[in-house]
Order: sequence, then C-alpha cells, then structure tokens
Amino acid sequence: MLSHEQADEATMSSLNKTEHEGKEEENTDESGNFGLKSFLWHGGSAYDAWFSCASNQVAQVLLTLPYSFSQMGMLSGIILQIFYGILGSWTAYLISVLYMEYRTRKEKENVNFKNHVIQWFEVLDGLLGSTWKAIGLGFNVTFLVFGSVIQLIACASNIYYIDDSLDKRTWTYIFGACCATTVFIPSFHNYRIWSFLGLGMTTYTAWYMAIAAFVHGQVEGVTHTGPTKLVLYFTGATNILYTFGGHAVTVEIMHAMWKPRKFKYIYLLATAYVFTLTLPSSAAVYWAFGDQLLTHSNAFSLLPSSRWRDAAVVLMLIHQFITFGFACTPLYFVWEKVLGMHDTKSIFMRALIRLPVVIPIWFLAIIFPFFGPINSAVGALLVSFTVYIIPALAHMLTFRSASARQNAAEKPPFFLPSWTAIYVVNAFIVVWVLIVGFGLGGWASMTNFVKQIDTFGLFAKCYQCPPSVAKKHN
Repeated sequence: MLSHEQADEATMSSLNKTEHEGKEEENTDESGNFGLKSFLWHGGSAYDAWFSCASNQVAQVLLTLPYSFSQMGMLSGIILQIFYGILGSWTAYLISVLYMEYRTRKEKENVNFKNHVIQWFEVLDGLLGSTWKAIGLGFNVTFLVFGSVIQLIACASNIYYIDDSLDKRTWTYIFGACCATTVFIPSFHNYRIWSFLGLGMTTYTAWYMAIAAFVHGQVEGVTHTGPTKLVLYFTGATNILYTFGGHAVTVEIMHAMWKPRKFKYIYLLATAYVFTLTLPSSAAVYWAFGDQLLTHSNAFSLLPSSRWRDAAVVLMLIHQFITFGFACTPLYFVWEKVLGMHDTKSIFMRALIRLPVVIPIWFLAIIFPFFGPINSAVGALLVSFTVYIIPALAHMLTFRSASARQNAAEKPPFFLPSWTAIYVVNAFIVVWVLIVGFGLGGWASMTNFVKQIDTFGLFAKCYQCPPSVAKKHN
C-alpha cells in the first residue's frame, strides 16, 4: 500500500505528464508540426495567463476611475487602489490554491479533465459540497452576466464620442450583435493574441489619458472638494473594489494553462503592471478636471476631441469586445454543461448553443445604461462575495482540519508560512469586505443607482448626453 508521500508523488507525476502532453498537443497543428495558427491561437503558458489576467483586469473601469477619484478625493483614491489591489491578488492566490487542491484530489481518483474545463463552482462542490456549489454558481453567474452588460454599455458610451449621429441605445443594439460573435471562440486557450493586443490597447489608452490631461492643464476654476458625502465616497470605493475583481474567470484561465501550478503569483504581477496604468491616468484626469467628473462618469467625455482620443476610443472598443468574450466564456461553459453539450467538438454547434446566453445580457444593457453607477453596484453586491468573501471563507473551511493542512497540495507561501497567519488575513478580508464593501458600499451604490433611474429612467435613450444632443435623439 502506498504511503501519503508516495501517493502524492504518483499524483504529481500523473499531473505533470498530463500538463506536458497538453502542452505538446496545443503547440502542434494537424500535421504534427508547430505552426503559425498554433502560435496565435493556442495559449497556455504563464505569459499567456499573465496577459489574460492583466488584460481582463483593466477594461472600461479605466475610464471610470477618475470619476471615483472625484467622489473620494486624490489620497483615498490612491490608497484604496493599492489596498484593494493587494487584497485582490491575495484572494486570486487563494483561488489558485483551492483549484490545485481540487484537481489533485480528483487526479488521485483518476479523473480525466482532457475534455472538461474546471470551473469555480465545481471546485467549491468538490471541496465543500453542494451548498457551496450553489452559492458559488449563483454569485459567479450573476457577476459575469453584469460584467458582460457593463462591456456593452461601455461600447455604446465610448463610440458616442466619435459619432453622435446615433443615440447610445442604438449603439448598444449594434455592439450587442458584434459581441455575440464571441460564441465562436472555444475557450481561454484561444485568447492568446487577443489578450496580448488587449493589454496593449489599455496601455495606450491609460497613457493617453494621463498625457492628454497634463497637456490640457487644469480647467478654469477647477475644484477638488471630494469627499463631500458618504454616499459618494463609498460608491467610489466599491468601483475601485470592482477594478481588482477579475477573479470570476481565474479558474478557467488556470485550467487553460499547461502548468497551472505556475499561476500562484501571476495575478500579483499582473496587478503590479495594472497600477502603472490606473494610478497615473486617474490621478492626472482628476487633477485636470476636478469636480466636473462628478457628472461625467466616462473620462472620454471631458478629454478634448483629437485624433489621439479617437484612437483611444477605437482601441477601447476593440478591447471591450475582448473583455466581453472573457466574461461570457465561463457562462458559455456553464450553459453547455446544463445542456450536456460541453464536450462537443463542433465550433458551429457550440456557437449555436451559446447564442441564448448573449440575448439577456443584451437586454439588460438596454434597460440599465448607467455606466459608472452600475460598476459600483456590481462591485458592492457581487464582486464583494465572488472575489473576496467566498474564496477567503472557502480556504478557511477547506483547511480547517489538521489532516487537510498536512496533506495540502499547496503549502503556505514563503512570505506567510504560518497557517494561523493565513487564517487571520482571511478573517480580516471577510469582515472588512462584508462591512465596508458589501454593507456601506452596497448602501451607497444602490442609493446612487436608484437616483440614476429616477433621473434618467429605465431604457434611457442617451444617458449623460449633452442636453441639446439628447433632445435631438428624443
């Protein structure tokens, strides 16, 4: 009979073999040779995962962070970005640990994942049972649905600054149809070139925002009075919490890797790069326009019209298409599993199956076209649990027994080697996010959200358009 150590070694050997075979298979074309299609289409390296995490973390939220700074003030905006960036990196690490724990246990049972994408709710089911599966699935699906909705709203909001001949609602119809084409992208393996391009696009946009704001200079009579109201302060705080909450696709990104064990610190490295984009751009735009941002949740609406701005708008539109695919792909997987079609190999059959997922997302984007406020509401009510509270609690419960800690597939990190210290950090995250993120943030963001509905109404035709233009569309 094998000892625990021998069993673990056998499991790891099997896992490493599977990873090696997967890597070789993904890097060869039909003739068995390495080809251009494989290079552009099949991504599973640590670099691919880094690009996916960084690209997925900053999309349309880049344009709303100056709005958050106007609600909170410069100092709070900078401090909370760093704080939530660190917290988000830690909980992404916890998710990666739980994924490896689940996969290792299943490998011991000789389960093969060759034609199956592991998802977060399955990890929770395998480690903690069906109740946790239902909780994880509910929050994840709802978060991803509204994350996709936000991308459609952002597309319409951005293109409007180049072409206002159509109202924002009409642009939402158009971009809904465009984004529906993501049903043809099979999995996160196939986002290699898109992730690379997406990060390049947000990098350009972020530095354009920073440079354009400094070149423009401060507007006449600029004021920086934030924070003035608690409701605005916590609305801005939850938008920042949302910024570093791209974990709803972490497990799928890990599973797409040839060697998922390498994911451990990838999210932290991605966050470090994201700081170089979010901090300079949001601080510069807030410095230049100050309190004007309180009524302009999209930074593009204040930056002067130019070819540079138009280029940034176009690049962000393309990136939002990519991010829509990132958010929808896990939803596609869930729907395929519900229908029992997850293992089908026909791209066209899978695309046909996936189309019903896009329709309700499209509809919700037309009902609630509130760009900045919906970010904050999603952050407070969904991201707080999906990204921060559930992973921290799940880690604490999974390793609550001495035997579970002793046989853990992943030991505590070198910078926090004590299980007790990990429990303290996790408990702090649960309490902080529950009170500040969900409690105060939920109150503030929903108050602001309801105010937008009262002001603009549902199905708003041209949300936050200049009065003269809005009148023309109506």
